[in-house]
Amino acid sequence: MYMRSRPGASSGILLGATTLPCVMLARLIQLLRILPTDPNGPQEFAYLEMQYWAVSISCLSVLVFFLWHLRQSANNGVSKTLKCGSLIVVLYVVTLLFSILKTDGGLLMAKNGYLLVHGVAAVILMKHILEKFPSCSSFGEALLVSSGLALYFGDMLAHTLSKMEFSASSEALIHTPRTRSEIATVIQGILLGLFLLPLLCKCSLQVWVYFKTLGKQRTQAVEKHAEKIIGSVVFYVSLLVVLLMLVPSWTHLVQGLEVHPFVCISKRSKTERILLRKYYHLVAVLIFSPAVIFQPAFLDLAFGAAFAVFLILEMIRVWEVYPLGHTVHQFMNAFTDHRDSEILIISHFSLLLGCALPKWMSSGFNDRPLAPFAGILSLGIGDTMASMIGYKYGVLRWSKTGKKTIEGTAAGITSVLAACSILVSLLASSGYILSQHWVSLSVAVILSLLLEAYTTQLDNAFIPLVFYSLLCL
Repeated sequence: MYMRSRPGASSGILLGATTLPCVMLARLIQLLRILPTDPNGPQEFAYLEMQYWAVSISCLSVLVFFLWHLRQSANNGVSKTLKCGSLIVVLYVVTLLFSILKTDGGLLMAKNGYLLVHGVAAVILMKHILEKFPSCSSFGEALLVSSGLALYFGDMLAHTLSKMEFSASSEALIHTPRTRSEIATVIQGILLGLFLLPLLCKCSLQVWVYFKTLGKQRTQAVEKHAEKIIGSVVFYVSLLVVLLMLVPSWTHLVQGLEVHPFVCISKRSKTERILLRKYYHLVAVLIFSPAVIFQPAFLDLAFGAAFAVFLILEMIRVWEVYPLGHTVHQFMNAFTDHRDSEILIISHFSLLLGCALPKWMSSGFNDRPLAPFAGILSLGIGDTMASMIGYKYGVLRWSKTGKKTIEGTAAGITSVLAACSILVSLLASSGYILSQHWVSLSVAVILSLLLEAYTTQLDNAFIPLVFYSLLCL
């Protein structure tokens, strides 16, 4: 397999391999603080612990695959990458062995198999990303996405198995928590349906092609036009089947919902089209911040609905679905940068998920009121101010080859701390009990903005997760 990363970006393997495990570890430490008082705490902690090992096995599997692939390649810089990757693999293996020795009798065979599925799925997804979308991501970004998808679909599988009649044993093994919200299930069901949509479309088109070959052949021009029309019809029909049948069936199985999930989405929100990317970040702050304080549950649903819309639009654009494909492509091209490509546009996905993931992960127990704002603060304020000030007034650069400036980073740190001081006052007036010390908050802000200054990876994806992890500790 020929793996081609995004031009101009470093490999990012170290950052990609450690981000999600650190996020899950920070969440585990956070849950430890409520175990003695919450009756549901032990079950949630056990399930989150399994998720931690699942994402660790996913990252480990991808790292092993990377090392194997690099040993087959003879190019410059491989030795340094091999040393770095080998060190990470050793650390993962030592940690895993410590966990196995710590548990009574070691890990069960069934649990080993469940974790192994995550590793295999992560490698397959990573290969698929690098093959189908060459030069769209660095190796670290592909690792982050593949391990994250493996973890998310593993969570779907765990909750599905725990609700099926024949899986009483799997329920005892997986320990799915009982405090799962309906909104989280709705979001997961919609995303599951949209990820199954390409498979349904492909199968339907293959059936149509099979029956077409049995009929009479027409002229080439008519045949080409008919294929385009039929392909569009199949896409829209498949979308309706997914949204009207598969998604409601899954949400009813997992959560027992008796109504269609889209009944919850009754209003449409319109936002101004922002021509400059960083101004759009600021608008995201103004839109999301009040909702996190006053309507957090509805914001969870809104994030999921927005992500679903983005997925549908990207499918229409990439597949050139008639008649909207060309129009959507022209519109999205106005908002791209050097990290996007003609194959895949990721800027809008990364900004949305960067703001949404800290909010989604803060559902349930959360004794750090600023944690849900991690994406909004780091991207909407810190990254925006760092870019704008650095571009206009920056002189001292962090490196000879990079564009990030010391002035920009200082402006980002100052702006986030200022925003936190205002946000703390608003949260206190709303009745939140604040437990975040300014020393730890300052350390979290400084480390996150320094990472933004040094990394060449997709900062919208990594910075919010790192900032969230530091806030949880």
